[in-house]
Amino acid sequence: MRIAWFCIPAHGHTNPTLALVRALTDAGHEVYYFSFEMFRQKLEAAGARFVSCDGYDFEMEDKENADRVGKDKAFASELLVSSTLALDDMVAERIREIRPDLIVSDSVAFWGKLTAMKYGIPYVSSTTTFAFNRYSAAYMRHGVGETLKMIATMPKINRQIQRLRDKGYPVKGFLDIVQNDNETNTIVYTSKYFQPRSETFSERYHFIGPSIRPIEHPFQKTAEKTVYLSMGTVNQNPAFYRNCIDVLREMDCQVIVSMGTNPERFDDLPERIEVYESVDQMAVLSIADAFLTHCGMNSTSEGLYFRVPLVLFPQTPEQDAVAKRTEELGAGVRLRSTSKSDIAAALHAVLNEPKYRENASKVSDSFRACGGTAEALAFLESLVP
Repeated sequence: MRIAWFCIPAHGHTNPTLALVRALTDAGHEVYYFSFEMFRQKLEAAGARFVSCDGYDFEMEDKENADRVGKDKAFASELLVSSTLALDDMVAERIREIRPDLIVSDSVAFWGKLTAMKYGIPYVSSTTTFAFNRYSAAYMRHGVGETLKMIATMPKINRQIQRLRDKGYPVKGFLDIVQNDNETNTIVYTSKYFQPRSETFSERYHFIGPSIRPIEHPFQKTAEKTVYLSMGTVNQNPAFYRNCIDVLREMDCQVIVSMGTNPERFDDLPERIEVYESVDQMAVLSIADAFLTHCGMNSTSEGLYFRVPLVLFPQTPEQDAVAKRTEELGAGVRLRSTSKSDIAAALHAVLNEPKYRENASKVSDSFRACGGTAEALAFLESLVP
């Protein structure tokens, strides 16, 4: 079986796919992974044949553009169409060469879905966030104002859709591109238990559980309680970090902080507070008793997999949905504010009230009961005679 796989230039969307890519290539299938140079090494290590999307005026690589996509639907449609058309000639040539039996694409790498539509190739959505339909979408914060703006910009969106039609993409409207339905074959990297409104999704949705990397650089547990603080790679909120550190100075516990690209530096820290630019997150979570997180889907899943209760501080609508579900299942406490008193209260709760670890363990059990890459492999193989 030959598979053309498309993904966006983001670690959080690429990393969960690596184990499945490895399972496919180990089983003798060919995976042609359309991605970006920064991911070449890890994709080739998983056995994929890397296809570069660099150098095609691909605007989705720009972080400012990516941030704006979630807020401005007209801009999102223009960027989606422009990015798809920028890749059009290269993708057409490679599809003719590869002649894939199947196209798999990240749920927001819409150019992969459009390619499948254009060439009539069976399609599978790879969903590294929650699966969304009209029921689970209630977990996302979309106000009346955004709906009105969406309606007001429809003519602009329709002009972008026409650009796709002119290049041979059989697209009826914007929702054709961005929305999957119960007829869409889909792999979701979470459990039915953690997925909001999972009962509303058809049997075509396979909830295979999160992809958990092996521990490579173990951390030693040096206190009865260990607190881990990480807000992802790009969080730039120095006041929040300072308040957290001030609170943690007063607590009798081991503290491990992953700063990402945040330039904030701290002086005169006690030895039990360790600050790093990055860490082996699996290793830290394996010894942690509380995890203060931005609620990215991967980080949240990894924390819950290791039965660690969470302090929830989401930064985007998608992260807010993850926080809402975690809170709903009783596996974490949402920060009311970034004040020291609220940070201290949330940490005290998850560290000292057993119900939070018990509920995190229920989510963990649901992850561990999933079919994982074996289920996904069998599912993909079943789609190609």
